[in-house]
Amino acid sequence: MYDKHIIYPDSLHNLADGSGFALGVRLPYYRGQPLSVVEDIAVKVDGVAVPREQVRFSVRGKSWTLDQLEENTAERWEFGEVAEVSVLQPPGLAAGEHEVAVGVQLRISYLPWSPVTNCSRTETIAA
Repeated sequence: MYDKHIIYPDSLHNLADGSGFALGVRLPYYRGQPLSVVEDIAVKVDGVAVPREQVRFSVRGKSWTLDQLEENTAERWEFGEVAEVSVLQPPGLAAGEHEVAVGVQLRISYLPWSPVTNCSRTETIAA
């Protein structure tokens, strides 16, 4: 239900310092969650999977690796809130269209499995 809304439209951009690229993502769940329930955020660009170690998650001006999210019970990702997922992959992406896919895996207390919600969109990096 929330799958088509994960990637925030027109948010793909290269990082100003040349360390990689980033895009806006929204929580694929009907209510906010502590960051510790985020099991994984998988990113693919043009069919190529990004290694987990290169992915960073940022919300409200704070950033974490995906491993650090697992221990973060104090911070939350609220419903509708656009977080930034950045990929440390210098120098970023070439100008033009890119097929971007994001899969968010959450650990929900009342489910016996960790659901993965996927979204893909064609996004453009400005020249």
